[in-house]
Amino acid sequence: MIKKQSVVALVLFLLIPPVLRLGGMLSNAINPEIAAGHPDYVRNYHLLYLLKRTSFWGSVAVVAVLWLLVCLLVIRSKKRSRLWLLLAALGSLGFAVLAMLDDRAPAETDRYARFLRKLSWSVRGAWELCTFVVVWMLAWEAMVLKRTLMIHYEAATTGVSIAQIMSIRDASGGMWAFSEGNEVMYFVILLYLLRPMVFSIVARVAATMASPRAR
Repeated sequence: MIKKQSVVALVLFLLIPPVLRLGGMLSNAINPEIAAGHPDYVRNYHLLYLLKRTSFWGSVAVVAVLWLLVCLLVIRSKKRSRLWLLLAALGSLGFAVLAMLDDRAPAETDRYARFLRKLSWSVRGAWELCTFVVVWMLAWEAMVLKRTLMIHYEAATTGVSIAQIMSIRDASGGMWAFSEGNEVMYFVILLYLLRPMVFSIVARVAATMASPRAR
């Protein structure tokens, strides 16, 4: 059984990119200079500029609220203190710690939580360490795959060669490095959210496949 809090947390986390993108699109669509040539240019310009900034920072605020809700749902699903919510400030590293917390809700545990309880402390530590390394490696590969697909998509839709696109990206390497770093952290959190769900699905499939043989 997969906990409802985990499913809701996953849905809220998946909402973060579209919310942030929508805020950026709205902000870019508002051009304060369209007030030029109209009466009360100064007042209209400032109003449009305020609307432009509000749409962007409003989306950032919504993203922050969604992120806090995701962390809070994970904490509540494990019946832990809300003080653990302070780790939300550490981003993906803090969420990794939240994902490693023991589940104190024995009546509502999922397959993954029951699996962890069977492990000794030493094995549990090795498991979490290996999981941490594998999750970051998979997140990096996911970012590389996304980058490759986006470059090929841009080349196909614009007619610009892949080599030219790569040279343009290299010219602004710092900006792309920051963006790709954020993508890696996003994938890390996503993989940690999916971990108990994937484990439960795999365990259920394995049990279903093994049951006919047992008969």
